[in-house]
Amino acid sequence: METNNHKLERVAEIKLSYRTKVRPSERVPVTSSRDAYNLLMRHWDQKLIEFLEQFKVILLTRSNKALGLFEVSTGSSTGTIADPKLIFAAAIKANAAGIILAHNHPSGSLIASITDIDITKRLKEGGKLLEIQVLDHLILSKEGYYSFADEGSL
Repeated sequence: METNNHKLERVAEIKLSYRTKVRPSERVPVTSSRDAYNLLMRHWDQKLIEFLEQFKVILLTRSNKALGLFEVSTGSSTGTIADPKLIFAAAIKANAAGIILAHNHPSGSLIASITDIDITKRLKEGGKLLEIQVLDHLILSKEGYYSFADEGSL
């Protein structure tokens, strides 16, 4: 019996931390879908954008300045995973007030799929619960982007 109690006392300690080398005054403002697209394209691997689908998230302060960019997943030529647990874990860890979702379509199509629409709705609802605003979802290609917010689809 004593051995079982001893095992129950052994638990992992969990710590949340966020470290940055970027001073608040140096954070990039993201006030439009164009700002978000430009930031994402500067950090997107251009060798992969027409080859593999990737899902990334811009983490933002309350004043819409970029805290960081989180790569959620890299998938295949036809899809990738947008795991809500990973997305919101990163947002919580960075103490983000808002997020902008983004993924590319290797085909170059800027039309939102049913899956794109569904995950956007699900993440927006999850964000409400956590008080993390989903500000936009961009679908990217080398030639442009589709913004859910700009199109009234958010």
